[in-house]
Amino acid sequence: MSAPHLEHLFHPDNAREYTSGITEAIRLLVDQLATLEGPTTGISPELAAKPVAEVDLDDPLLDGGAALAEVSRLWLEDAVWFHDPSYAAHLNCPVVIPALVGELLIAAVNTSMDTFDQSVGGTFMERRLIDWTAARAGYPEATRDGIFTSGGSQSNLQALLLARGEAERRGVPLDRLRFLTSEDSHFSIAKSARLLGMGDAAAIAIPTDADRRMDVVALRAALDDCVVDGLVPAAVVATAGTTDFGVIDPLHAIADACQDFNVWFHVDAAYGGGLLASPRYRHLLDGIERSNSITIDYHKTWFQPVSSSALLVRDLATMQHASWYADYLNPRESENPNQVDKSLQTTRRFDALKLWLTLRTMGADQIGAYLESVIDLAREVYDLLGAQPDIEVVAPSQLSTVVFRYRDPLLDEEALGDLNRRIRAEMWSGGRGVVAATKVDGRQFLKLTLLNPKASVQDVLELIEQVRALGLSLGRVVPEVAR
Repeated sequence: MSAPHLEHLFHPDNAREYTSGITEAIRLLVDQLATLEGPTTGISPELAAKPVAEVDLDDPLLDGGAALAEVSRLWLEDAVWFHDPSYAAHLNCPVVIPALVGELLIAAVNTSMDTFDQSVGGTFMERRLIDWTAARAGYPEATRDGIFTSGGSQSNLQALLLARGEAERRGVPLDRLRFLTSEDSHFSIAKSARLLGMGDAAAIAIPTDADRRMDVVALRAALDDCVVDGLVPAAVVATAGTTDFGVIDPLHAIADACQDFNVWFHVDAAYGGGLLASPRYRHLLDGIERSNSITIDYHKTWFQPVSSSALLVRDLATMQHASWYADYLNPRESENPNQVDKSLQTTRRFDALKLWLTLRTMGADQIGAYLESVIDLAREVYDLLGAQPDIEVVAPSQLSTVVFRYRDPLLDEEALGDLNRRIRAEMWSGGRGVVAATKVDGRQFLKLTLLNPKASVQDVLELIEQVRALGLSLGRVVPEVAR
């Protein structure tokens, strides 16, 4: 049997090839950035899929430059660029350069965070960042803990696993447990109930008030109903930054209800967690310190690359519900600080390094200032759109979203919804701007998600002008006097 070719392994002997490959990739990236004329080319799924399907993965190119050129053709040339001010769709942020440097180191060293003997100093850097974030949330120093995760959905799942574990520890049967959350909360809450074996009925949606925040009167009524029906509320989930409206549920009032009913209080701050770094808007999270657990997505309002999320807990003892011990990895008698003891994942990237380098290079105040700038932008845009007769807006955001739609008084609701869907599709295919879509009380709307600190009011108004122009051109043609 012949020896394999080893020239592609990352190794001191191949340092020159590594440097050459990274340099070529960076040059490709920078060249692509220089040619961009919008956030996307607007390519269709069919056109994007065809050249990928034609690649024979069993016939290698045997040339790094050629492989990079192929990747550019299949992906990079049509990639969606979140740093472009005309991208205003989903909760995707432009990323800071110190975090990109961290990504390079993470991938090259390939540290795995599950056990100390695979991560060494990385173990303590991650733990320090968890403790630092939990301190900013107001958790007590003696008991606070947490773990980095792949994203908000996993953080929410683990939080609800811990809540379920605490309820089961009291002897409550699984089929009697319920989670209560706002009807505008993230879908991962209801999905977690299913994944945790509790079924879809275990997730109870609480109505929202006129400001799109959880109605606490309705919450208390639902908690009472659970008790009357012989059910046991295992957790109440408040949202600190709903996906559509960017609003924060009344945290203190929800904490009071949880305290009265002895219920686990989880705050999904995947979107709003960046407020922990904001000197001006930190008060919007007042009450979060009373929770039992918190979801934080650093890859949203902390401007980190995907993936970078965390689950924070008030009491480290509750992490036992996610623990598992294996003799070949983390035996119970081990005295090492093994992170897998409190993680749903085994192999796990050293994503904490990105945030570490960001904080040490820029500081938390700069991250907070970035978030403050997009919050201010959203508020100004909301006020401006509210004064325009052909634009309808819904519920001002506490964060950085604006829900709106083009309005034509001559169209009924069905036609108006269809028109706004077509506007969004045409914007995408034109490649000049990307907005999101959502429904409000069954009605079709569009949405701006503003997470780019470089975007200006003028940039956003230009997006609105695209919406208006398309609304006029795609809408029903009627005589001017009829309008």
